[in-house]
Formats: sequence, structure tokens, C-alpha cells
Amino acid sequence: MKNLYSIMMRWGFVCSLMMMALVSKAQSNMASQQILQSPDGKYNFVFEQKDGRLTYRLDYAAKQVIEEGELGVNIDNHLVESAMGIPVDNSNVWTNGMEVTSVDRRSEDNTWKPVYGEYAQIRDRYNEMTIHLLKGGKHQGASNAYDKRQQYLLDIIVRAYDEGVAIRYHFPEATNGLFMHITDDLTSFRFAPGAEAYHYAWAQSHANKVKLLKSEAAWKEEAERPLTLRLDNGLYAAIGEAALSDFVRGKLKLKADNELKMALFHPADIITAYDMPWRFIMVGEKAIDLINNKQMVLNLNTPCQIQDASWIKPGKAFRVCRLDMKTCMEGVDFCVDRGLQYIELDAGWYGPEMKMSSSALKVLETRDIDMPKLCQYAKSKGIGVWVYVNQRALYQELDQLLPLYEKWGISGIKFGFVQIGSQEWTTWLHNAVKKCADHHIMVDIHDEYRPTGWSRTYPNLMTQEGIGGNEEMPDAEHNTILPFTRFLCGPADYTPCYFNGRVKNTKAHQLAMPVVYYSPITFLYWYDLPNVYKGEKELDFWKYCPTVWDESKALQGEIGEYIVQARRSGNDWFVGAMNGLQARDITLNTADFLQKGKKYQVEIYNDNPALNTRTKVSTVVQTIKAGKILKLHLQPSGGAALRFSLLK
Repeated sequence: MKNLYSIMMRWGFVCSLMMMALVSKAQSNMASQQILQSPDGKYNFVFEQKDGRLTYRLDYAAKQVIEEGELGVNIDNHLVESAMGIPVDNSNVWTNGMEVTSVDRRSEDNTWKPVYGEYAQIRDRYNEMTIHLLKGGKHQGASNAYDKRQQYLLDIIVRAYDEGVAIRYHFPEATNGLFMHITDDLTSFRFAPGAEAYHYAWAQSHANKVKLLKSEAAWKEEAERPLTLRLDNGLYAAIGEAALSDFVRGKLKLKADNELKMALFHPADIITAYDMPWRFIMVGEKAIDLINNKQMVLNLNTPCQIQDASWIKPGKAFRVCRLDMKTCMEGVDFCVDRGLQYIELDAGWYGPEMKMSSSALKVLETRDIDMPKLCQYAKSKGIGVWVYVNQRALYQELDQLLPLYEKWGISGIKFGFVQIGSQEWTTWLHNAVKKCADHHIMVDIHDEYRPTGWSRTYPNLMTQEGIGGNEEMPDAEHNTILPFTRFLCGPADYTPCYFNGRVKNTKAHQLAMPVVYYSPITFLYWYDLPNVYKGEKELDFWKYCPTVWDESKALQGEIGEYIVQARRSGNDWFVGAMNGLQARDITLNTADFLQKGKKYQVEIYNDNPALNTRTKVSTVVQTIKAGKILKLHLQPSGGAALRFSLLK
């Protein structure tokens, strides 16, 4: 019995040790794992260290979104370290092996009012987690002494909104005074097999629907952001970039089958303290959920830095196609008649735009345009003047152009053929927008620039191209993909036309664009001349349609098939429906957006091929009560536009 008792005691001691080891291991795992949920509890973000790597998982509504993603950056600092007498860090992956020193958490819930936008006010509600990381010894804080320790600090900031999750890398001020040469962004996104992406090789290209497989030819090119995906479990997701103003542009490349990662244009150089741009993931159960959640991109940017923004005036613009004084003044008169607010003088007013010798400080002699006189005439009619300036002239003359244009009375500049991607050109471009604000000049950036929400910070950045628009005359499938892809990151200068014969979709499809496509400065009648207009009744829709809104709702739609968008200005609602390549019938439940119990007059503009008119757009006016069901037939490549006016 004594031996048995001894054995039992020894076994009990061993079991205790085993239990303590298991508890210790569990506690260690718990310490290395950090969980963040969105305020509504639908997003579940899990941070974990695995074999020294920084990883995460993401679920939405109890469904897997990201199987496993990597976090961190790669830095090559050996030249600076050697020069400063600091031990050289020879890590293959700079963030591997970093120690989590602490985790801070906070929540935010406030509402802010944009200068203009798709909403009169925007809710900014999120839970945030900041993971503090250290490499190379304990951080003892800054000192006046020259610190030669091999010590590196990095914060991973994660925000979980009800609309999506965002990740940012923050470099605290380094005590050793190191510069940082960032060679790679390690952020990756691994999905379950079967996901499909809408891949854009460049900002103005068309989408290719592809699997996340190396065998897909599209992945030889990096993908523009945002990148919209349909996951195998039925969810929709979009990966994008926010708050980019002084860093290199990021795109997305296929790291391996079903795994994407950020791809930097080239290495970047920073001085701490520094914030990299946000990388975000939005998820929805329906494709239109992504559209209705996109205000998160603005929330990830710094609030407005313009103290008095009262001079910033959204509106509709008409491009003057023939650059002479008579035609410009006729353009002003056309704007007055058709409810537009601006004329625009496009390329060529100051000379050949691609020549460095062309100065935008004066009008080309052969153009017969007195710019101050034109601006004064336009102002007397309540119309502003925009001018196109190529980046070549902007780069050479910006500091001379801006005070001159302000003196002339120029309202805005359309930046042409911008350089974007490198840290140098990205920084230059956003500084140019800041300088324009100092001279009360609005901006439209053209060509390869894609927005990241920076118009919240400098709202004189009204719109931008970065889209395959009507200059290329795309088909209706392309047009019905754009609301679910390109427009998720911000407004776009698409340049709707109406009468031009090269347009590949119907008149009602074009008519709906200013509602479906958001742009605070909207260029209408892009290839049209004033004398083409013959009093078409349906164009009253463009006359009264605003460019900014108090409320916006994507009602229904599928990527590349169709989209129905409703927007409110004051008491009135505007609805735009754009159809893809196949005819369809849609049912519009007005209870989804109209004020309950109220009566409205609705004007319905729809394609009718049977009409004996040149535009073949029917006009129907009805009085309805909120809640009425409206049935609409959409022609192939067609559309419909509706205006609901509240009756007293």
C-alpha cells in the first residue's frame, strides 16, 4: 500500500506539472492572439503570431473571408545602419520575430458633416486595436543622447467598422534616428478556393472576371484597387487603399493560387513618426452592400484641412469643343439654359499640351480668347470657368499659374496626364492640390489617378478620372460593373454624352448616369455641341439633377448585369437604373426610399424603341403615394431615370 501510495503521489505530481504546462501554453497562445470585432459583431478579426510571423484571419457573419493573411513590412536599412554605427539588421523578413509589448484598444462613435458628398452626414463608428511591436531590445523612451541600439518599433493599427476592416502600419518616432527604407508591404489575403475577382490592369482599363489562379493570364499584371471579389461562400468583398498622399501606390498581385498581396510601385523612404496608407477589406452578403458601405473610405482619412470651404461649389460642367471667344460665350449661354454651372476649356487653349515649351500662363495667340473677359462674362451669368492644364505645364509653372488663375477668376483646373505611383509624384500631386486650395481653385485629376478618400481632407479635389469612361465608349456590361468596383473608392469623371453616335448604349442609359455615377463635378454633353439640343423633354432630368446628395441608397443590382441607385436632395428623390446587355424587368418598391405616407409626382423616362422620335425616350408623369410598386422594362444596354417631387 505504501508503494501504491508513493506511485499515486508521484503520478499526481506529474499530472500537476503537465496541467501547469498546458495552462502555461494556453496562456501563451492567448497572449499571442488578439481578437477585434466590429460594433455590430459581424466582423471578427483575429491577430496571431505563428512561427515568428504576424498573421490574421477574418470572418464576416460567421462566414470565412480571409483564411490567413500575413501582416508586416520589409525594410532594408543596412546602409543607414552602417553609416550610423548601429548593428546591421540582416533579417530576411524585417517583421518576423517582433515581440508584442502591449495592445491598446479604443472605440469611436461620432457623426461628421462633409463639405459635400453622397450623404449629408456620415457616421464614423469603429472599434480599434493597436498592437505595439518591438525588435532589438526593450524600448526605454526617447533621450537626448545618441542612441546606437539596434531597436525597431512598429504599431499595427486595426479598425473594425460595421462596413469593413482596415489595417495600417505606424512607425513611432525612433530613438536611434533611423530613416526607414521600406522595400515591401507584406499584407496578404488568402481566400478559400473558388473566389473570383474583377481585375483591372490599370486605372482606365476594363475589368476581367478571373479566378485567383496563376494560370489566369490577367494576373501577369497587378490588379488596380479596389479589387472586388465574389467568394465561394456567396459573400462579396472588396480590397482597397485609403489615405494615400505621400507614399507609393499599392496594387494587388497574386502571390500564390487564392492568395493576394500588396505590391508597392517601388521602395519608399520615410522618417519616423510615420503612418502608411490604410489597407481595407469591405464585405457584403449582396453586391450592393459594398456600394452602401463605401463611406468607410472617407472615414479612414483626416478631416477637412480647409478652414473656409464656402468657395467650393459642386456642379455640372459643359466642355467647349471649339476654342474661340464666340463659342466659349455660347457655351456659357447653353449652361444657363440647361441648368449647368460651369464651362470647361479643354486641351489646346494654351498650346500643344505635350510640349514643355507650351506655357499655360497665356492663351495661345490663334485662339482669340480673352480669358479675364470670358471669366467676367461667365460670372455675370452665374457660371464658372474650368481650364485643362497638362502636368508638364503644372510641374513647370504651378506657383505662377495659381495666383494668375485666381486673378482671372478661374474656378477649377483639370490636371491632365498626371504621373502617379512613385512616392515622389504622389507627394507632388497631393501638394499641388493643397496649393490650389490656397488660391480657391478646385481640381479634377485625370488619367491614371485612383482616389483613396483624400477629398475629405482637401475637398477642393472634386473628382478624378481613373476610369474607362465615355471617351472610350464602353459597352453596358462595363458600365454596370463600375458601381461595384471603381466607384467604391470615390467619385469618377466619366463624361456622360447624349447625342454622340458612338455611344454603345441607349439614351435612357446615359440619362441615368449622373444618378448612378457619383461625381461632385459632372461633365455632361461631353462630345455634344449646343446646337445639337432640340428641346428634348427628357433632358429636363439632367437640368434638375444635382451632383451632390443628402442621402444615397443602392436598391438592387448585380455586377455586370444591372444597377438601380436612389439618391435624395432635399425632399426630392432621383433614381437611376442602368441595364447590362440583356433585357430585364425590374420592380421598384418606392417604400424603400420615399417618405412614408407622402404623395409625390414622379417623372419616368424610359427607352421606347417604338417612338417616332430621334432619342426614343418616353416621358410619363404620375402622382403616386409612397409604397407604390413601379414596374419598369429595361432594354438591352438600356436604362431608366426617375424624378420624385414631394407634393404638399
